[in-house]
Parts: sequence; C-alpha cells; structure tokens
Amino acid sequence: MGNSCCFLCTCVDQASVGIVERWGRFARLAEPGLHFFNPFAGECLVALLSTRISSLDVKIETKTKDNVFVQLLCSIQYRVLKQNADDAYYELQNPKEQIQAYVFDVVRAIVPRMTLDELFEQKGEVAKAVLEELEKVMGAYGYNIEHILMVDIIPDSHVRMAMNEINAAQRLQLASVYKGESEKILLIKRAEADAESKYLGGLGVARQRQAITDGLRENILNFSHKVEGTSAKEVMDLIMVTQYFDTIKDLGNSSKNTTVFIPHGPGHVRDIGEQIRNGLMEASSANINNV
Repeated sequence: MGNSCCFLCTCVDQASVGIVERWGRFARLAEPGLHFFNPFAGECLVALLSTRISSLDVKIETKTKDNVFVQLLCSIQYRVLKQNADDAYYELQNPKEQIQAYVFDVVRAIVPRMTLDELFEQKGEVAKAVLEELEKVMGAYGYNIEHILMVDIIPDSHVRMAMNEINAAQRLQLASVYKGESEKILLIKRAEADAESKYLGGLGVARQRQAITDGLRENILNFSHKVEGTSAKEVMDLIMVTQYFDTIKDLGNSSKNTTVFIPHGPGHVRDIGEQIRNGLMEASSANINNV
C-alpha cells in the first residue's frame, strides 16, 4: 500500500501578506506568490492583509482658546508594515477605532491652547503633533503612519459670518483710506494747476499791458514828429478817443455780450483818457524805479 500526500495551494497577491498558522498558532508570514500548505501538519492561511496605503477621515469637534467651537477634518494615511504584519493582525482588533481615538486625544489637547486665528495659521503644527503621537503608538502594533493632512477647519456658522463681516469692514476701511488719499492728491494737483494758471495769466496780462504801453509811446512819438505843432497830450487824447470808439464797436458786434451801460459824451471820453494816461504814467514810473 503506497503513501499519499494531500496539500493545499494558495496564491498571495502583490501588495498583500498572508498570516499562516499551525494548529492555531502563528507560524509564519506568506509573501506574495504561490504557497503550499499541509493540512495534515495543521497549516492553514488564516488571513490576508493589504500593505497598500489606506486613508481614514476623522472629524473632531473641539473648542479653541477664545471659546469658538470648530470642527477639524483630518485625513490619516497609514499602511501595514510587511515585516510586522503578525502584530497588526493579532494585537489590534479594530485599528481604525484605535487611530481615531489617538487623533481625538491629541487634537483636543492642543487646539484648546490656540485661538481661532492661531489654529488657521498653525494647522500644520497640529498635524505634526498628531503624526508624532500616532507613529510612536501605532508603530508598536505593526502600522506605519505615512501622512496626516489637516483637510479643513470649520468654525460655527455664526462665527464664519462674523469673520466675513469683519473682513469686509476692514477692506471697506482700507478702500476709504485709498479713496481719501486719491481725492487729496487730486485736490492738491488742481490747486497747483490753478495757481500755475493764475501765475501764467498774470504774466500774460503784465506783458500785454507792457506791449500796449510801448505801442502807445511809439505811436505818440511818431505822430508828434510827423505832424508839426502837435503835443504829446493832444496825440494821446486822439488815440484814446479812437480806442474808445473801437471798444464800443467791438461790444456791439459781439453777439454773446449782454447789455452794458457806458456813460458817453465828450466829458466822459476826456475822463477816460485821463484815467488811461495816468495809468500809463504810473506804469512808466514803476518801470523806471525797477531799473
């Protein structure tokens, strides 16, 4: 009678590791590939553990130092260490609950020492503290913590509305400051332009009056030399009368002018001439003093 053997074969997938027991006791780890088990020797494959990275989302509600209730959403990425897969299988019954409990403990110990603004600024520090604690604890159970991401920080809805209103008020205040500065600059530029315009206008009027004075003086001298027996005063009176009638003519021809009442008569013309002559004499005197 010949001897017969009976073996079971199993294929372990890539990125997995098998737990092999003999008579209910851990025997060895089964690497990816084909494996034979002798049931008569009590060998059997009891479990397959994935060594891929798994993700666990944990939502924690806690309170900040300034008494604001917030919800933090953490994403923990972890995997089973292949060489310690037996610890991961036998030591923890529910690894996700264990990880979640440690995350709760660390976050609720750190966040109450921060204000809401500090929490937003230092959320990376919170994630780092959670990572350090989980690596220390879960490493003993055959798990490696790859990354911890602080995905979101969600304050109470009323607090979010208040924060948005504060931000909007600050931006409006800043906009008002910029608007005031721009209006100030515009007013300064207008004032500078107005002053420059008046200065240039004054120069133009002064040059115009100087030109009129020089022209009248030249006309008087030419007329006195060409017409014998005439004095400078008589020539001045004639020029003043001529310009007086030219001015009245221009006023009448202009359609944009309104009614202007001007005293008219020989006496009034003489008074106007005397006033203009006195002005010319004062201008000449001022020029002599300046020289």
